[in-house]
Amino acid sequence: MPFDLTRDEAAGYRLDGFLIRTHVFSSCEVAELRDAVERVAVLAAKLSETGRTYRLDGNRFVDVDELTIQFEHSPTSETIRVIEPVRQLDARLDALVDDPRIVQPMRGLVGCDDVALWTDKLNLKRPHEGSGFRWHQDSPYWIHDSDHVDQLPNVLVALDDATEANGCFRVVRGSHTRGCLPGIADGSQLEGFFTHPACFDEAQQVPMVVPAGSLVFFSPHAVHGSFPNASDQPRRALVMTYQPAGFPMLKSGITRNAG
Repeated sequence: MPFDLTRDEAAGYRLDGFLIRTHVFSSCEVAELRDAVERVAVLAAKLSETGRTYRLDGNRFVDVDELTIQFEHSPTSETIRVIEPVRQLDARLDALVDDPRIVQPMRGLVGCDDVALWTDKLNLKRPHEGSGFRWHQDSPYWIHDSDHVDQLPNVLVALDDATEANGCFRVVRGSHTRGCLPGIADGSQLEGFFTHPACFDEAQQVPMVVPAGSLVFFSPHAVHGSFPNASDQPRRALVMTYQPAGFPMLKSGITRNAG
């Protein structure tokens, strides 16, 4: 199949915990996806007016049914940072789940002929406002909800040119090989979800400087994060996580097979 993993890609993923494919989506497709995520951002802002608001480590979250909306870290900010899950809010994003350019390599990474969606989110890293993400793994978030956490690879769809200035995604090469790592213990509410710095080598971080329309596949055990957006340019990205077919999604409990 034309989009299957190559032997070198599979070997690189096993070694590094990530792989990159650049220029997968055309400029027209990227423009469509940008329009979709901006529609979703407007909708999420409206939905947040009636949701359940709470704070974790001082940061504002709003839940609307299975939808969670995170706001930027300034106490009074109305800027949305993350929306999860997101594909159900727009038909264009839902269609992306079935795109063979994503599904075919995902079959190789999951290790199954048929795959389904586990979760998906939209990261909106706005110019000068977009905060960073501390070093963490995804697997500790999910291990209590999934019996197959090793089979939950992610793909990041870059909707803007990602640079170090606008807070590009970063992966610590080789950090996936030891499974779930211990969290920090600093007294914060989310302390267990941020990876203890003694458990990985920050010097091995690789900035994912990629053009819009690129894909970054990465392991659920890979330590990753990002710095704030210090530029005039946005750094929007969709992140989708796949699993073996037939299993329900993380928050909704609905099964969304792909392909």
